[in-house]
Amino acid sequence: MQKDRILITSALPYVNGIPHLGHLAGCLLPSDVFARFNRLIGNQVLYIAGTDEHGSPCEIGAKKENVSVEEYTSKYHNIHKDIYQKFNLSFDYFGRTSSKENIETTQSIAKELFNNGFIEQREDEQIFSIDDNMFLPDRYVIGTCPFCGADNARGDQCENCTKVLDPRDLINPKSSISGSSNLEFRKTKHLYLLLSKLSDKVRSWVETRNWNKLTLGIAYKWLDEGLKDRSITRDLKWGVPVPLDVFPDMKDKVFYVWFDAPIGYISITKELLGDDYQSWWLMDKGASEVQYFQFMGKDNVPFHAITFPATLLGANENYKKVDTLKGLSYLNFNGGKFSKSAGRGIFADKAIEEFDADYWRYWLIKNAPETDDTDFSFERFSEEINKDLNDVLGNFILRVLKFYNSKFSNVISHDIIIGDKEKQIISLLQQKIHNYSSFIKSLEFRKAMAELRSIWVMGNEYIDEMAPWAIYKTDVNKAGQILAFAINLIRIFMIISQPIIPDSSLKVLNALNTSGDWVFDVEHDISIINKGHSFNVPEAIFTKISSDRVSELNEKYNK
Repeated sequence: MQKDRILITSALPYVNGIPHLGHLAGCLLPSDVFARFNRLIGNQVLYIAGTDEHGSPCEIGAKKENVSVEEYTSKYHNIHKDIYQKFNLSFDYFGRTSSKENIETTQSIAKELFNNGFIEQREDEQIFSIDDNMFLPDRYVIGTCPFCGADNARGDQCENCTKVLDPRDLINPKSSISGSSNLEFRKTKHLYLLLSKLSDKVRSWVETRNWNKLTLGIAYKWLDEGLKDRSITRDLKWGVPVPLDVFPDMKDKVFYVWFDAPIGYISITKELLGDDYQSWWLMDKGASEVQYFQFMGKDNVPFHAITFPATLLGANENYKKVDTLKGLSYLNFNGGKFSKSAGRGIFADKAIEEFDADYWRYWLIKNAPETDDTDFSFERFSEEINKDLNDVLGNFILRVLKFYNSKFSNVISHDIIIGDKEKQIISLLQQKIHNYSSFIKSLEFRKAMAELRSIWVMGNEYIDEMAPWAIYKTDVNKAGQILAFAINLIRIFMIISQPIIPDSSLKVLNALNTSGDWVFDVEHDISIINKGHSFNVPEAIFTKISSDRVSELNEKYNK
């Protein structure tokens, strides 16, 4: 069977601080589920991620911790990497935008843009904080949004209404570093990406995209409002240096973090594959056969739907550009935003200490914020973990394996008999696995999870209806045949659950002494575990979360 070539990138998390559950729900887990699923069905997958490491937050963070910026970014890169490994994110490579490959690639693309007439140097006025004695990057100027009135809008974008802003737009601007409103505009030179010249080219390209409503809505909102030329350099020491051979009077300038960060997808691939990166990123080297998927929160959509594609279109149309961009909304905590400084919410490093990764993976994918923001609470979390993983899936697995082992042995001694009920199960299961696969392929994760849970429910319904414990009293052989069929259902359930709950799936598949190859034909797979096959009864696969534990967690994380 012909394999598809699937390129997957997840929005690069900013390196400072600890990621929270919203970062996982908004891009990292959906991209991982999609990558795992495509590998499972036999596609060739390249799944790229890394930390976004430039910009003023790193300079400021390093000063606060009294270390060099290099030490600071290395420390938090390793923290991120460790957390994502604990959540079983299956990146093919997790890189860094501070790499030499990203410096070289960013400078090369900037030169191409300049040579093609899409970058020009301008003298500009930028906000200077007198009390901080520094030019303030746009994001470090905060104030009231002139469009929606939200407080604490940043000078580059309002997170509330997603409007792209200029610091001049803000009402009552002040420095987010010191809180000082003692600001003035000073002249400085910067490079501008001429998005206005690229607007028609970008619109024509967007019109060919088959994106979801959220993503297309944001893209056309930007285009309809008119693309404005954007400064792509900053007065900072930490970042990708502007190449002086092309821009000789840009000494001590670096590229804006939002210019070099998306280029990191290309450079991280290059760091992993060397020159073979071309077959994934250059259309004339094989990338025309690649299907490229991006995953990110809605606040990142404008930069990936407009700015980054504009950069690639303006530099060299030979670059591979995203085919499917999955934008997701936000995950909130008890009706409000996660905030580490305010002690609000559970962040990823603590979350993984409280529960196994599969608990979080299951709940966050089942409640993926695909169209609207999703609210997390420990009450909802415990209720769904208890009902779905414990009462439905875990209960089915253990009641079948324990009963067979206690009444017979841990070696299958019965043939699989396919009667009318079993034929009905096979037919329905084949359709449901097809639906589940189709939903994941179309990035409809909530629908996929509803279908997966309904598959698990089928197992319990089959056992309840066939009642092998009752039949055992009059027909021991028939009871054994029913259970043997059910054991094969367990194998199929765990195979298709692997993208969501990989640890639990592997644990059960290992106990069954069977492989985890994808199920394309249920009628064939339903009797793979047959007479003479041995199995082990696993220990409790999931543990229920008590109401006392919920109260304890609320006290701990909902200050």
